[in-house]
Amino acid sequence: MMERRRMEAAFLVVVLGHLATALEVPLDLPQPPTITHQSPKDYIIDPRENIIIHCEAKGNPHPSFSWTRNGTHFDIDQDANVNMRAHSGTLVVDISREKADHYEGVYQCTARNSHGTAVSNNIVVRQSRSPLWSKEKIKPIVVQEGVSLVLPCRPPAGLPPPIIFWMDNNFQRLPQSSRVSQSLNGDLYFSNVLREDSRSDYICYARFPHTQTIQQKQPITVKVINQDPVDERKPTFLIPSGLFSVKMVLRGQVLEMECIAEGLPTPEISWTKVSGYLPAKRTSFLHYQKTLRIVNVSESDAGDYRCTARNRHGSAQHTISVSVIAAPYWISDPPRNLVLAPGENGVLTCRASGTPKPKITWAMNGVPIENAPKDLSRKVDGDTIIFTDVQTGSSAVYQCNISNDYGYLLSNAFVNVLSESPRVLTPANKVYQVIKNHPALLDCTTFGSPIPIITWFKESRSSTLDGDPYILHDNGTLEIHVAQARNSGKYTCVAQNSLGNYENHVYLEVKDPTRILKQPEYKVVQRGRSVVFECKVKHDPSLIPIMTWLKDDGELPDDERLVRGPDSLTITDVTENDAGVYTCIMNTTLDHDSASAKLTVVEVTPTPAVDYERPEPPTDLELTDQKKRSVQLTWTPGDEHNSPIQKFLIQYEDLLHHRGHWHNLTEVPGTKTTAHLKLSPYVHYLFRVLALNAVGFSSPSFPSRMYKTEPAAPDENPTGVQGFGTEHDNLVISWKPLSGLQSNGPGLHYKVMWRQNLTDSDWTTVVVSNNSKFVVSGTPTFVPYQLKVQAVNQHGAGPEPATAIGYSGEDLPVAAPENVWSVVLNSTLAEVHWDPVPLKLIRGHLKGYKVYYWRERSLHKHNPHHVQKQILTFSGNHTHGMLPGLHPFSLYSFNVRVFNGKGEGPSSRTKEFETPEGVPGAPTFLVVTNPNLDSLTLEWSPPHDRNGRITGYTLKYQPAVASRQVDIATQGWFIGLMCAIALLILILLIICFIQRNKGGKYPVKEKEDAHTDPEFQPMKEDDCTFGEYSDNEDHKPLKGSRTPSNGTVKRDDSDDSLVDYGEGGDGQFNEDGSFIGQYSGKRASRDTGEGHESSEAPSPINAMNSLNSFV
Repeated sequence: MMERRRMEAAFLVVVLGHLATALEVPLDLPQPPTITHQSPKDYIIDPRENIIIHCEAKGNPHPSFSWTRNGTHFDIDQDANVNMRAHSGTLVVDISREKADHYEGVYQCTARNSHGTAVSNNIVVRQSRSPLWSKEKIKPIVVQEGVSLVLPCRPPAGLPPPIIFWMDNNFQRLPQSSRVSQSLNGDLYFSNVLREDSRSDYICYARFPHTQTIQQKQPITVKVINQDPVDERKPTFLIPSGLFSVKMVLRGQVLEMECIAEGLPTPEISWTKVSGYLPAKRTSFLHYQKTLRIVNVSESDAGDYRCTARNRHGSAQHTISVSVIAAPYWISDPPRNLVLAPGENGVLTCRASGTPKPKITWAMNGVPIENAPKDLSRKVDGDTIIFTDVQTGSSAVYQCNISNDYGYLLSNAFVNVLSESPRVLTPANKVYQVIKNHPALLDCTTFGSPIPIITWFKESRSSTLDGDPYILHDNGTLEIHVAQARNSGKYTCVAQNSLGNYENHVYLEVKDPTRILKQPEYKVVQRGRSVVFECKVKHDPSLIPIMTWLKDDGELPDDERLVRGPDSLTITDVTENDAGVYTCIMNTTLDHDSASAKLTVVEVTPTPAVDYERPEPPTDLELTDQKKRSVQLTWTPGDEHNSPIQKFLIQYEDLLHHRGHWHNLTEVPGTKTTAHLKLSPYVHYLFRVLALNAVGFSSPSFPSRMYKTEPAAPDENPTGVQGFGTEHDNLVISWKPLSGLQSNGPGLHYKVMWRQNLTDSDWTTVVVSNNSKFVVSGTPTFVPYQLKVQAVNQHGAGPEPATAIGYSGEDLPVAAPENVWSVVLNSTLAEVHWDPVPLKLIRGHLKGYKVYYWRERSLHKHNPHHVQKQILTFSGNHTHGMLPGLHPFSLYSFNVRVFNGKGEGPSSRTKEFETPEGVPGAPTFLVVTNPNLDSLTLEWSPPHDRNGRITGYTLKYQPAVASRQVDIATQGWFIGLMCAIALLILILLIICFIQRNKGGKYPVKEKEDAHTDPEFQPMKEDDCTFGEYSDNEDHKPLKGSRTPSNGTVKRDDSDDSLVDYGEGGDGQFNEDGSFIGQYSGKRASRDTGEGHESSEAPSPINAMNSLNSFV
């Protein structure tokens, strides 16, 4: 018995190793169903929308689907409101004719094919509920000042439970503190009440998140009186009651414990764990220390927790004993699909834990395993099923169900018995590019049954790649930990099992890193000058670099003064705003490098001058004609130093708001010594004067005496008033506050007013001090508001403020685009159309639409499955968009989503389209074998990118003739031409001699006849030259040609050209191999007409020949 157990233990080690390398079965091979998508176990639906219960599965053959409802078969065909999507198990329930609650229940989906049956979780479908508050008349509460008070909320039970908050009639959240706070159940607790708590609008609101509806309780009136003063007292707990309580929490959930105490003065709450420490990273305190919150609870959080309430009169304690229970959870991974070859062994393990200890049951194809057909190769041992010497036909889907009182886990895993020779799923001839000294990972994803053994070779295959510097991973990936240039090249991955082998080639290119050779340097520049930051970079020449400049880690300002060069940044006419840190970033597709430098801008330094050349500062400053908002300043000029004073500059210092800083107030001509100054209210002024001549400014004069202006109401209101939301139910009103000089008086505050736009409702008003924003809570989602902000101080209000428009917070869109369709324009381009989502359903500022699209697969049977989602964003209110860069001859899926400032809405229904065939890529390789004197053999492989169904190949070739230098004087055709010319000249000389010596007369009519014949032109008698020469012979149309109106001769369509010889076009073949066109006939006629004039000189035209072969 001991020996047998030892053998079983060794066997488990082997099969567990097999499990660790379990493979994904390609969909073109037979396999049992696998559920790929299903609705959650607890599925709460919106009663206003159609019910969609998801169940998607894959398998080969494609599985069929059925459902149970509340444990019995759900006959979909008998319910006209229920449809099942094509090629899917997803149910769509139309609730237009039947209420949603009619379809509440427990649903389970079954997917089956000839190899097995998979089942989904039990999906509990319940409709969300947001019931109305029961109407009740709440009597006013009269309470003595200093006692405790509890205002009950008691919202209606909703599904899911509502979120509770307290607000007043103006939709402002009621202020909470250590004295007044909301409990976890929604009640409002007062540790002690004050006279200021008297009000008639304590309103409890319940927001039901699933339907986004808000219900409110009737307002509660509280009147605090002071007839019988209450003595101070030590704390006692309002909740929980007594000295000890217990609490139970699920593992992985959130533990919240609260202690709310009453007393006078207000008690402070603290927390400790009696038998340990609070987990710092998972612990937080809410509601002014009254609530202890621990997230992601584990068994270690069980124990006693103590809360203490303390004030100056004493303390009170309460102990909460926490026990942690656990629904089942996985200790290791859920069981995974198992692929075995006939005769192999394997194991399925379903290992989980829980509190209390869960029960494990197994099923096969949805049937309890004890009722399933017997299989001698299968043995169930608790949480493990052991398979020994499996045979063809043993494929099935096994269900593991782990449950206790608090939940369950259900997992499907199939055992697929296959005999399959190896295949490599990594694309052939894939090119990997890495940076030198970085890791390189070359994939070799394979499938086969039995599991293939992976071997790697490089270039000549002299030896396998194992050991330094190569690391072979279990999944077939070859890793080079530190890639070097010598590692570049061709790599071959060979997958082999007992049924055959398969090899795949990939290529590795090791690139030089990107490095900044000359970094930008720290610069100090005077205002108005120019500055240049250099950033010279070295990068791999095969990579395309992109240089980006940043300022203070943000984008460069859009300013024409900033000029980007290929390796520099130039800033002209520098200002103070240009100061900061500038960073150049050089990006390639594989890496990047960056460097930064700081720019400091300083004032222009005046040219040093002799002191006596500047004017002396003015003296004897006096203030006269003093009024509320003006005063007259006089002074005595100082010595000009022989350079006339051009002007005086008057400055002031505000001792009340901006002590130590002088500001320019006004300027007057150098001929004046008096200035009438306009002043602002509520400022403590000091004045001084500077004189300017051609050399420069004088030193400042001594300050005048202080002059105080009286306070007044503000002259202006804040600018930049705007409204926006940070949450879906609030409105943040912000503005640019007034400066101290603009306040005009003490006690500056702001009167903030708002109301919904397009309504005549009253303005809601609050007063805000020492702030430049105000948050309005409880607003409806994305509603326009009219906003006004008025400045007020102790002496009155500013002018009537202007009205601005703002919007409350956005929320995610609730609708998807409808009527989504597509038009395929060509093999790489498609156009997608959709109907716009109504603005009210966008619930925010429309930012645009996003099209998610992905290539499902190639339509060619040899191409692997591809799923890589891409996103195209179309900003604005678009209703269509182009999808470029598509793969020809492929099946694509896509859906459309609208998005606003908050995020994306739900996706539209997924649609599909197919791209037509495109031009195929070049063959992967072409080699010449068996060359002979009169023949050779060509071999090639199909292209990697077929882009359609290959119907044939066109093979082009031409003779390769070496060029050589030829002496034209030795060519036979040249000698013959020269002889012909010499003979012609001799004949002309003889004719000329005969004509000259002939003499005599001839009739005029014959001469005239000779002149009228265009074919005959006589020679002049006196000089033996041709008489009345005409080029009509050149213009005479050749036989078979056409003469255009301008007299030039054009080649007829039947004339030869270089195209006829193959230089200008390609030969083509019909499918039967016959030549298309007139190539052979034209070439034959030309060869016949011209012949071979020389056997030595090479022809200037090489004929193009074409062959044709078919797949």
